Amino acid sequence: MKTGDRESGTAATRLGDGLTRRGVIAVLTSLLAAPKPSSAQQIPAKLPRVGWIWAGRSAGNPTEVAGFRQGLKELGYIEGQNIVVDYRFGEGRDDRIAAYVAELVQLRPDVLVVFGEPVVRAVEKLTTTIPVVSLTGDPVGAGLVASLARPGGNITGVSMMQGLEGLTGKRVELLKNALPAATRIGLMFYPGNPTMVGSLAQAEEVAARLGFAIRPFPVQRGDDLGAALASVAREGVDGVDIEPINPFISYPEETGELLLKYRIPAVSELRRIAESGGLLSYGPNLFDTTRRMAYFVDRILKGAKPADLPVEQASRLQLVVNIKAAQALGVTIPPLILARADEVIE
Repeated sequence: MKTGDRESGTAATRLGDGLTRRGVIAVLTSLLAAPKPSSAQQIPAKLPRVGWIWAGRSAGNPTEVAGFRQGLKELGYIEGQNIVVDYRFGEGRDDRIAAYVAELVQLRPDVLVVFGEPVVRAVEKLTTTIPVVSLTGDPVGAGLVASLARPGGNITGVSMMQGLEGLTGKRVELLKNALPAATRIGLMFYPGNPTMVGSLAQAEEVAARLGFAIRPFPVQRGDDLGAALASVAREGVDGVDIEPINPFISYPEETGELLLKYRIPAVSELRRIAESGGLLSYGPNLFDTTRRMAYFVDRILKGAKPADLPVEQASRLQLVVNIKAAQALGVTIPPLILARADEVIE
């Protein structure tokens, strides 16, 4: 072999399939010099998981879902890409809640999002470690948290202000102001919900102060709505307050239509009842409230503890007046109520 051939062979020793040592070095050098992908480009090994449960129905893109999803979107979360949300709906039946809570707990989510005291109670029976973001009426009065400022434990979230200074009494007073001649106002509620003790007390305190009577009307299931409202009409009460719990949260449109059918003036916290035939609605903006729940989820996923996240009180209250329903019912809404209204449905 010639000297030049030996030198050439030494300088470019071949490594399998014709690749030279010099070529290997060049490839490795280029790989080391290549920019590393940013953390935003990297796919996480485990997506954060949220368990979400509400006793209402899944049909019709309910506000409880729409508001929460909007909140996640605003915080940069996209379901299926950088977060997983497992939804469960009671479809108007509280007796399904315990089984659905058990399903979600078994999935070991990073946080649970729950609506209503009965759902929180079901969660408490199965876990005291999974963080919980709740939407409830009076979490302090119900014993769910130690205080609004320092919840303690694994539960935080939003309060709808239904405790001793809550909204039931304010709604009943509003309905009385809309119906000055009223002497009997009904209170429609689900008897299995523990918050109703406080709500009934609020209503009776207002009734005693303003000189009218409260007539309770318990309703168990959505199938009972027609019969319950027919009973209200037969008893001759002047109007009703409808509490924001099952079965009414699951059947707001049906409830509004039945109110018109039986010619019953009604007030509720649920805007969808007012839109469908109720006379008035007064309470927190539900879309904004559920959107805010996403903030708590984000904080917890970033390391915050529920015990250190103050419970927020829903502060944006809206009064909606349905003039069309008032005309159908033969009710004249007082000018002072119209002046206060955030929205008038005509």
